[in-house]
Amino acid sequence: MKTIHTILLGTLIATTLACGYSSKNNNTGSAMPAIANLNPSSANAGAAAFMLTVNGSNFTSNAVVNWNSSAQTTTVVNGGQLTIAVPASAVANAGTIKVSVTNPATTGSGMYGGGSPAQTSTAVNFTIN
Repeated sequence: MKTIHTILLGTLIATTLACGYSSKNNNTGSAMPAIANLNPSSANAGAAAFMLTVNGSNFTSNAVVNWNSSAQTTTVVNGGQLTIAVPASAVANAGTIKVSVTNPATTGSGMYGGGSPAQTSTAVNFTIN
């Protein structure tokens, strides 16, 4: 009788573990966004407002372009191209601007969570001459 109880207990434990009871899914989600180039890559100080195109990869449908770490209103053209409107006041003085892309965090669904944390690309320099 003791053998039967041991076998049943072992089966119950194996079934519980096989159902994922012992761990939470730590899915990291989509790949890190990456910037290949900016178009244009520079502007003259005092230039008029213009559209900046950010070309790269792994941009999500809600990706955001950061201009000197400040999130900008972003148009997602596709997973490899984003645009922002740069006002004349942003290029009034000579200097270097750091441009990056952030894919915002997503929440998980289902019993074991999931989702992904916010991911920000390596910054690329935009030069104001």
